[in-house]
Amino acid sequence: MEDYIQITDFQPYLNEKMMLKWSEEYVFLADLIQVRAVETYTPIERPPFSIVLRTEQKTQYFEQGICILQHPEKGDLHLFLVPLGLDEVGMKYEAVFS
Repeated sequence: MEDYIQITDFQPYLNEKMMLKWSEEYVFLADLIQVRAVETYTPIERPPFSIVLRTEQKTQYFEQGICILQHPEKGDLHLFLVPLGLDEVGMKYEAVFS
């Protein structure tokens, strides 16, 4: 069976830093600030979940799109991130796994 990414692959890294690579010239440290299960009414192989990452970007951000997250154990993961907006620290991005 294929090795699916699970919510448990992210929970130990909550509030830790990871690298986000949008391109060769745009690489940012990001804090993993949220890991949560997403409710579903459909039985599927992997229970859905989402993660929220925050960079210290305050004046620029990236539109939704694919970037590479360097996971400490799983290696490079291609994620589709959506910007959620700014908070007091920087820009937040969300990835949903379903």
